[in-house]
Amino acid sequence: MADYPEKVDFELVAPERLLVSRTVDMVVVPGSEGDFGVLPGHTPLISSVRAGVIDVYDENTVDERIFVSGGFAEVTGERCTVLAPEAVPVSEIDRGEVEARIKRAREDIEDAADAAERSAAEDRLRLAEAMLAHAP
Repeated sequence: MADYPEKVDFELVAPERLLVSRTVDMVVVPGSEGDFGVLPGHTPLISSVRAGVIDVYDENTVDERIFVSGGFAEVTGERCTVLAPEAVPVSEIDRGEVEARIKRAREDIEDAADAAERSAAEDRLRLAEAMLAHAP
């Protein structure tokens, strides 16, 4: 059996920046087929990530919660890397801004010129509603 560290290296990367790069006890990721926890020695995997919250554990408590809009996760026995198109700490979600996004998306759905525009607006609406559900 391989020797694994007692902690997991966690990185969360969004297009604009590296949001998190630290060693933690555990990370719980909202996978497309359900949430999964990553501990040291985890079986390697690659998973798509659905919109939801990543819980970061240190000292056996959640010490950071980050909303992600989706993306991909790569897990090894030593690390977990999440690539997300949009990520924001839950504590920084602006309820008013998210409600404005919802309003704009609903207007875009009504004004859509074709099915592609409507589908894109519906995707933006679902994402904004998911973010609002996790707003403080």
